[in-house]
Amino acid sequence: MKTIDRTCAIAYSINLLGDKWSLLILRDVILHKKSKFKEFIDSKEKIATNILSNRLKFLVEEGFLELLDPKGFKKNKQYLATEKGISTLPIIMELYLFSIDTIDESVLNASQIKIKKEISANRTAFERKRKTDYLKFVESLKNK
Repeated sequence: MKTIDRTCAIAYSINLLGDKWSLLILRDVILHKKSKFKEFIDSKEKIATNILSNRLKFLVEEGFLELLDPKGFKKNKQYLATEKGISTLPIIMELYLFSIDTIDESVLNASQIKIKKEISANRTAFERKRKTDYLKFVESLKNK
């Protein structure tokens, strides 16, 4: 990967997370506890397999994700958010809050409506609970 100029924090962050797919993958990992390639493919945004492969590789290389069993079979690889990956949750929440009220609830599924209610009611509690729940999920995967 080419070296990213670090003369501006915003430009650097956009170089890391400014594409649509990176934040959606991190959203799926942290909020929806997806960890396998097929689970990401099944997301409603319909990411192409080649783009997903490239973004997962990039997110691992940049330290946002780690592989649970790096030497395991490709079909069974599980991607987990690192501390750096989990630190993107406030960014994901801000983007969510920026536009959620412009989306008609009739197009949201039950999980999305639940998230909307929780985050709107108490964003600090939402963030704390989601981080705690995700870390418990990771621990259960590692203890299998």
